[in-house]
Amino acid sequence: MSIQDSDAALRDDIRLLGEMLGDTLKEQEGTDLFDTVERIRALAKQARAGDQGAAEALEQELGSLDEHQIMPVARAFSQFLNLANIAEQHHRVRRSREWARSPDASPLKGSLAEAFPRLLQGETDPEALYHAACELDIELVLTAHPTETQRRTMLQKYNRIARLLDGRDRLDLTPDETEEVTAGLRREIIGAWQSDEIRRRRPTPVDEARWGLAVMEQVLWDAVPRYLRNLDRSLREHTGRALPLDAAPIRFGSWMGGDRDGNPNVTARVTREVCLAGRWMAATLYEKEIQTLINTLSMTRCDQALRELVGDAWEPYRVLLKRLRARLRLTQRWVEARLAGKRPPEGEVLLDKEDLLRPLLTCYHSLHRCGAGQVAEGELLDTIRRVSCFGLTLTRLDIRQHADRHADALSEITSALGLGRYDQWDEEARQRWLLSELASRRPLIPDDLEPGEEAAEVLETCRTLAELGSDGLGAYIISMAEHPSDILAVELLQKACGVTQPLRSVPLFETRDTLQNAAETMRVLFEQPWYRDRIGGHQEIMIGYSDSGKDAGHLTAAWTLYQAQEALVALAEENGIQLTLFHGRGGSIGRGGGPTHAAVLSLPPGSVKGTLRVTEQGEVIQSKFGLPGIALRNLEIYTAAVLEATLQPPAEPRPEWREVMDRLSDTACGAYRGLVKETPEFIEYFQAATPVREIGQLAIGSRPAKRNQKALTVDNLRAIPWIFAWTQTRLMLPAWLGVGDALSEALEEDLGDTLREMFQQWPFFEAFLDMVEMVLAKGDPGVASLYDRRLVPEELHGMGEQLRGRYRKTLDAVLSVTGHERPLADFPVVRRAVDVRNPYVDPLNLLQAELLYRSRLCDDEQLRRVLMVAINGIAAGMRNTG
Repeated sequence: MSIQDSDAALRDDIRLLGEMLGDTLKEQEGTDLFDTVERIRALAKQARAGDQGAAEALEQELGSLDEHQIMPVARAFSQFLNLANIAEQHHRVRRSREWARSPDASPLKGSLAEAFPRLLQGETDPEALYHAACELDIELVLTAHPTETQRRTMLQKYNRIARLLDGRDRLDLTPDETEEVTAGLRREIIGAWQSDEIRRRRPTPVDEARWGLAVMEQVLWDAVPRYLRNLDRSLREHTGRALPLDAAPIRFGSWMGGDRDGNPNVTARVTREVCLAGRWMAATLYEKEIQTLINTLSMTRCDQALRELVGDAWEPYRVLLKRLRARLRLTQRWVEARLAGKRPPEGEVLLDKEDLLRPLLTCYHSLHRCGAGQVAEGELLDTIRRVSCFGLTLTRLDIRQHADRHADALSEITSALGLGRYDQWDEEARQRWLLSELASRRPLIPDDLEPGEEAAEVLETCRTLAELGSDGLGAYIISMAEHPSDILAVELLQKACGVTQPLRSVPLFETRDTLQNAAETMRVLFEQPWYRDRIGGHQEIMIGYSDSGKDAGHLTAAWTLYQAQEALVALAEENGIQLTLFHGRGGSIGRGGGPTHAAVLSLPPGSVKGTLRVTEQGEVIQSKFGLPGIALRNLEIYTAAVLEATLQPPAEPRPEWREVMDRLSDTACGAYRGLVKETPEFIEYFQAATPVREIGQLAIGSRPAKRNQKALTVDNLRAIPWIFAWTQTRLMLPAWLGVGDALSEALEEDLGDTLREMFQQWPFFEAFLDMVEMVLAKGDPGVASLYDRRLVPEELHGMGEQLRGRYRKTLDAVLSVTGHERPLADFPVVRRAVDVRNPYVDPLNLLQAELLYRSRLCDDEQLRRVLMVAINGIAAGMRNTG
């Protein structure tokens, strides 16, 4: 199949899956339902093409569905969209393979094969490229708190469908094998139809952590060695040198079971269980690898180093590896006993990854010295590299807690000590006391302290960290950090609870004000000798895209984040400190999401320098790492992007561009806050026109939708349901509100040429407008108006009309700057995907509006479940939730 006609293969896959779903509907539910679905689908296509009569007929058809019809109709459209997503994901892998096979095709952008030659054609020499690649420190931190709507059961079925599609592509299939693949697809689609895609209960944090471990086990465990082989091959080709054995350019962290900010379900017990579960899973996976090596390494010749360890053994490699296997099995039993609250068995439990790595390296070097080097470069090398990447715990668990919870815990301690309440002290007094206690050797916590529930949990968490040790733990993230004392407080709490190897304290700056003050906050700390000695020349700082966007609007947040990074980079260089920026991105554009390559290259010059930490949220984990081929591609994209940003960073923006951005930011922020925070009827409209209240009631995540139980406001609503609700209604408001006001004003002031120059020459501004344009292409104010007609009180209709007018104004302004005739002109693949999905998402939007209307009249469990199906389907069609 040629690259030119490869999209035909995607169309063929979608058509095949659609036909199989249609057959399933007829077989399982009868021809009446099938005919109803086909009628709705035809009307939706006609309506999307501009037929007003069809649009009215579609609305009438959906509104007339009775309680028995509405669920299967919603499920049919939802399942088709999920099947289309599977086909598209598989097609991405297929296209990558086609390009790799074609001698005439240039390498895919963002791949190692494309990036390395391009970097070497610039100002980078092979030696610099080699060292930069070997020193990469990228950590992808898996999170589960967003609104991941898919059940793990369904994701597993969809992954099996993807594997069957892959098998169907084989050119050497016999007729019988082709029939087996087809039959397998039919079985999976029938199985999906007869399965409940809706969770019966809200997942626990432990459930979420198990899902994350499943991704590690089923995909990343094998994808990482393949990725490192590709990196090694590219380095050999372009620099003449091999990747070191212990190189781990990409590692994985996790928040699943550690993120307790606003989630009362994440406790010290949960954190302990999740950490131990990761250690058990790692031991189990390594044991399988060691067993494979025992079967493979039957050689009798070895070097002296190995002979000294095993004596006169006939098959020395097997003897050494069997000892290692025994230690891994003992480690499994040790973890099981600790999880069960029993006394762990005695023996050589693996607690240090060097104990696992050492015998593997002994075998590796011996094979090379004895003429079997090619054997060493196979499964043994893969296992060695897994140890470097995954360690003994697969991921390193971060702890996250709100700064106020630490202040509350310290207040109870100071009160018990007769010092007054810590949370009533000013910042100077807090810092003075904290530094004094950090330097003191005496115990801080009184033996008779009886803290309240929340303070007790903070202290118990720190004691759990002391118990678990540091090898499976990452950073301690301090949400809503504002002052130097917020960081020092975590240091003191760890010390007071006996954490001998304290986690690095990482402030999370996530509102406009705290981002603007971030450099000054850190400057105060860097001037303290105790703190400089504590960090040892390295500081990690997290910047939040979600709450900053909710606080000030997307444009203002983006520019504030950019400036904050610049200031922090300058401060770190001034103080001789190595800085790692941790980007708290979500999947949606309003939470910092977007294509990885463009996102990394749009960061300020000097902010990467070979290191990057970034969150990958629940639904993004599935889209980026759910299939082996896609995981491999994304690992390469991260590597290529960070290398490019390190070796050939973008130029500094011109002073006049900064001035324009300042003006755009001020205008956008005023417009955003003026509506969202200062217009009294906005919240009332938001709750009426979107499913935000219903989202909070659904079993789609372990964390509550609000930070507290007070009346709903934008400030106390989490960023994820804030964006999710607007995505469901297709208005996508958080991503564009304020942008149109700012651009329109600048265009009216004859700044159009400057804006277009910024778009063409400044990666930051180009990436920002590209993402806004993508959101506007996915959105549809006409669909949003349907929710108003059905759900919004008449006195609030003006608000909806105003928002839809601003949407169109924003689209016009963005297209004026980008020079595109229509959205996504530069992204035809995405444009086609949006166009294909619209006729299938539109009926779900109409159904959802009807379901919301009915469910708000009466509390009915069946209606709630159908509503969840509609939410699932719309999320699948939009390709993101929050």
